Amino acid sequence: MEMLNQLKRQLQTLEEQDLIRTRRTVDTPCGPRVSVGGRELLAFCTNDYLGLANHRSIKLALQEGAAMYGVGSGASHLISGHGRAHTMLEERLVEFVGAHLESPRALTFCTGYMANLAIVTGLTAADRDADIFSESLNHASLIDGARLSRANVKVYPHADLEALTKLLAASNAATKLVVTDSVFSMDGDLAPLPQLLALCEQHGAWLVVDDAHGFGTLGTNGHGALEHFNLRSPNLVYMGTLGKAAGVSGAFVAAHETVIETLIQKARPYIFTTAAPPALAHALLTSLELLEGDEGRSRRAHLQALVAQLDDGLRLKRWQRMPSMTAIQPILIGDNAETMRAGAALYEQGLWVGTIRPPTVAPGTSRLRVTLSAGHSSMEVAKLIAAINALERT
Repeated sequence: MEMLNQLKRQLQTLEEQDLIRTRRTVDTPCGPRVSVGGRELLAFCTNDYLGLANHRSIKLALQEGAAMYGVGSGASHLISGHGRAHTMLEERLVEFVGAHLESPRALTFCTGYMANLAIVTGLTAADRDADIFSESLNHASLIDGARLSRANVKVYPHADLEALTKLLAASNAATKLVVTDSVFSMDGDLAPLPQLLALCEQHGAWLVVDDAHGFGTLGTNGHGALEHFNLRSPNLVYMGTLGKAAGVSGAFVAAHETVIETLIQKARPYIFTTAAPPALAHALLTSLELLEGDEGRSRRAHLQALVAQLDDGLRLKRWQRMPSMTAIQPILIGDNAETMRAGAALYEQGLWVGTIRPPTVAPGTSRLRVTLSAGHSSMEVAKLIAAINALERT
């Protein structure tokens, strides 16, 4: 009982600091309009950036995939769980992002979290003296991958190229990894990928890019941050997720074929995990066609128009809209309690906006995390703008 009491005291402390997280149960498909507990809400808190999670063509493809391949995969990829649909998806992903890589190959994972753990631990598995240079605002999966690797981890300040340059110059490690988000999930800004890549090429380091929030939304064809910046290099190790803009589930790593073979042989999150259902891979083939085609381009253009509308419409004095040209539009409030009150007030008006507090962000930087979707209309965004402007003045 003392052990339970200890946990209860820890939870009580979180509650007193306005740091308790809560779950809500959604009764409808993912989309901009959802039902929660009988209430109809406008959701500005999902990562379904292009509104594809409930797309009819993808749903039909998933049904077709289940009819062709069944439900479960039954084993890990290296035993018997790697199906024809997985191979077809990996080959299609090489076509999708391979123009930015040398001798490219792709490898699929159940989640982006697993993919990042696999990259960082797999590339350092044979060298415990490796150096990992980690961006200070990286996603938890990259941070945890660095910790699990047992390599030497050096954290550089957000987008601080000068600090990273000094760290790389001082490193004598044979294996060096610079790991970074492309679009930072809580800030919405972009990493300086061209400059980071130049540093990696100069110092013989891998540049690991987590493009979870850029894949599908950035670039003319939705090919992500590498297309957006027009990058190409054998030093690139690229991770994209398939459950955000792509609207389905899973993730992939694309890199030089030798890198991918190394992950197959050494990355424990890949070796010891049951493969994702092949029906999902089949559905993703349709999703990629949509992303790359006219509909994808139209949805990205509409999303950018909504970003511009939000930027133009907010009239904030105490709060601050953080600079971002992506679908992630944070509004910095600062105080935990005020952030929670703001989120609750919006929710009462039928507007569901994420409330982000420590430890996800630094103390004193709690915020509303508005995420826009191509599924939103301009009228719905106008309603959100009016509500936030009025709320800040109260």
